[in-house]
Amino acid sequence: MTEQHAHQFERGTDGPKVIVVGVDGSDSSLRAAAYAGGLARRQRALLAVVYVQPVLAGSAALGAPVADTTDEIAEDLVAQIREAAEQSRGIFDVRWEFHTFRGDPYGGLVKAADELKADAVIVGASEQAGHRIVGSVAVRLVKAGRWPVTVVP
Repeated sequence: MTEQHAHQFERGTDGPKVIVVGVDGSDSSLRAAAYAGGLARRQRALLAVVYVQPVLAGSAALGAPVADTTDEIAEDLVAQIREAAEQSRGIFDVRWEFHTFRGDPYGGLVKAADELKADAVIVGASEQAGHRIVGSVAVRLVKAGRWPVTVVP
């Protein structure tokens, strides 16, 4: 008998217990967060909202305060998520955490999913035209084959 399944998604549960969703403030990522929130509520899973702060090596030479800007984006995302959670308090009970990682979006989400022991990863579809040629973060996550990945339009 040969080993057919090299990857193990099952962690002894009937559904995902930790759902990672990548957010960057784009409309598609916010739709992905809403979808992931509903899934987390139905599955009684932990929703790990992840923002990957870009690291732009050339920006320091140009004098651009990139770290400050990405910190502001992260703070704004946390505020938006908290506001949505407060509005739905009593209607939807979702356990959630906010995490930030630094790096490129794909690498940051892989690191987050590994460290948080994700059972599922949810991302918004890319809104950039160039990704149709080069490949989006979502496509790269699917090709990695390490977690079930849902792409929200």
